[in-house]
Formats: sequence, structure tokens, C-alpha cells
Amino acid sequence: MQKWLDEAQEFIQKVPPIQIYAAIGVVVFTAFLFIIIRLFKRKSSNTIALTGLSGSGKTVLFRQLRDGSSHQGIVTSIEPNEGTFVLHSQTTKKDKLRPVHLVDVPGHSRLRPKQDDFLPQAAAIVFVVDAVEVLPNCRAASEYILSVPYDILTKANVVKEKIPLLLLCNKVDKVTAHKKDFIRKRLEKETDKLRISRTTLSTADIANEYTLGVPGEAFGFSQCHNKVTIAEASGLTGDISQLEQFIREHVKP
Repeated sequence: MQKWLDEAQEFIQKVPPIQIYAAIGVVVFTAFLFIIIRLFKRKSSNTIALTGLSGSGKTVLFRQLRDGSSHQGIVTSIEPNEGTFVLHSQTTKKDKLRPVHLVDVPGHSRLRPKQDDFLPQAAAIVFVVDAVEVLPNCRAASEYILSVPYDILTKANVVKEKIPLLLLCNKVDKVTAHKKDFIRKRLEKETDKLRISRTTLSTADIANEYTLGVPGEAFGFSQCHNKVTIAEASGLTGDISQLEQFIREHVKP
């Protein structure tokens, strides 16, 4: 043993000090990088933000996810509903599941600024659309429902984090509900009009926004910086499997 120690000491003495310092630096940097990666993984978000127009059924969906019940009746939220829980459909599973922090953001236009408190920290965003009345007859409400996903998909702190967006067509149990492909095409068409009109406005706040779509081409959600998917649900009947799958894809154990 002593012989090995003597040989090691002799070898170290022959190595130039700069090489020793470089080796120590590499080890320290590697250890630091490893710690940062572990901390990042440990703090990955488990927040899912439910957004959409008032009356689209966000609160009913929230209760289905949490309790497995719609608590019959129309509910309008004036304050964000928040809860951290394992999805109700998975409470009987023995596997260790990570709780979801679900935020039901109020849909009233006057309360819209509240969503800015939650979107940047979300693992994913769900925009709920009323499949029966995709675009309300009221012009103000129609413009609002289009401007919400537009603003989400151009918001710098959402785009930079590549936060995925789910367009959830709710109330598909209704006879007069539209299919998700119709809703997607309608939203893309109307968003294209909104995009064109927005480009003519002042660029004073351009630093906080990303451009949407490809210049000179008709808009499609596939052109977005963030991944956008579309699914169907019925909060009233409890048919929310596509929503639950989306949540589990982005909030992993």
C-alpha cells in the first residue's frame, strides 16, 4: 500500500500544476451541473391551468377531476379555484402518483389578468371551449374567446418555456355540439383574422410577444411555437378521459 502511495505522490509531482487545476475544475463543474439538473427535475411544475370563457364548464371539469362528480348545476367562478390532489379516477391505484395542482382561472373578461399569475408556472394549459356555442353571438364575447388563446400562444414567458396547450371542446354530450375538427378549423380561421388585425396595431409591447403563425400563410395551430392539441370532453357526464390523459402526460410521477 505504501509503495502505491509513494508512486502516486511521485506521479502527481511530475504533473504540471495547471493540469491538476484543470482536472479539479472539470470535477467541480460536473458536480455542480449534476446538482442543478437534479434540482431542476425535482422542481418540475405540477400545475395545470384551466382557462376559457365564463360558462364553458371549467369549474365542473375541475370538480370531476377532483371529486368524480359534477355537483349538478351551473357554477360561475369569481376567484381562482385551486387544489392539489391525485386525480379522482386514479385514487384507487396502488402506484405512487404525483398530485396535480389544478387552477380553475375565472373566465370573466374583467378577471382575465389573474391568469398571468398562473400561466408562466404551469406544466400545461387547458383552454376550454363550449362545443355548443363555439363563438358566442355577442361580438365582445366572441372576440374575447379568440383573444385568450391568441395571447397565451404569443406570451413570451409561455412560449419560451414551450408550455403545451390543450383546446378542450366541452359539452360534447349535447345534441347540438360541434365536432372538434369543426371547432379547430373555425378557431384557426377566426384567429387568422385576429392575427392580421393585431399586426396593424402598435408594436409598443412587441418585446413581450411572439408572432403567431407563418407570414403569408393561412394560420394553423401546427404553426405555433408551443404544441397545441385538441380533445373532447363532457364535464356533466364525466367523460373526461382525454383531459386526464393530457394532464398525466405533463405531470409525471
